[in-house]
Amino acid sequence: MRTARWNGGDYELIDTSAGERLERWGKVVLIRPDPQIIWDTPKQDPLWRGADARYLRSPSGGGRWEIAHPVPAFWKIRYGELTFRVKLMGFKHTGIFPEQAVNWEFLQEKIRRAGRPVKVLNLFGYTGAATLACLAAGAEVCHVDASKGMVAWAKENAAESGLAGRPVRWLVDDCEKFVRREQRRGHRYDGIVMDPPSYGRGPNGEVWKLEEQLYPLVRACLPVLSADPLFFLLNSYTAGLSPGVMEYLLGVLLGEKFGGKVSSDEIGLPVGGGGLVLPCGSTAVWQSR
Repeated sequence: MRTARWNGGDYELIDTSAGERLERWGKVVLIRPDPQIIWDTPKQDPLWRGADARYLRSPSGGGRWEIAHPVPAFWKIRYGELTFRVKLMGFKHTGIFPEQAVNWEFLQEKIRRAGRPVKVLNLFGYTGAATLACLAAGAEVCHVDASKGMVAWAKENAAESGLAGRPVRWLVDDCEKFVRREQRRGHRYDGIVMDPPSYGRGPNGEVWKLEEQLYPLVRACLPVLSADPLFFLLNSYTAGLSPGVMEYLLGVLLGEKFGGKVSSDEIGLPVGGGGLVLPCGSTAVWQSR
């Protein structure tokens, strides 16, 4: 498993038990549900009883935040040179996925070692963490997401990180339609990052179902890759889409055309200081070398 280590920084997964995570986001301590946490271990850390907020799921769907202590409307956390605005959102989220730090590091290493200008396409870019990582490493980025609010948030994160002046296009668009237009325009990218949702809707109500549309979308991306691409990173939180399935998909589509190598693994977060790692998602990567 590839493990994202914040090394005592602004995020910490303190403990896990009975379907919940105990986490520190800067100075704010949260309890959030996680269906993978099927163990019921003793909640010995006092922060279980002293957390600032806890997300409670509703039996009818959705849920709500139960606030124990005042929590800012938003606050900032840092990962290395990157700064993110986070806040309490609906359905337990905060605006970033800390386990993705392991992918941010991978992207930055590939860009910095390329020794040439690099253009990256970030599809389903959300609040821009991967975009910021690529910009900080010196790449030019095209950031695409169907949510106007998420793209605005990504711009705010770029400004907070001192990256607002870097070469980036911020686009609110349906990702598949955008890729097909890029084909016709003849635009090319040296790397593609894709973090699609399991289910969603585009800006005009387009329905997205991952299992049905992932293969056609990845295939549609092939013509917008440059003649000498560096990487294609595919991330998923869909339980039914294993790392091995995503690796095979990238191998079939990219390996046969560009050679290189394909790998996949779970990504996770270390829990406290006990050496255990909580699986949080899956990533498959094609890279040229």
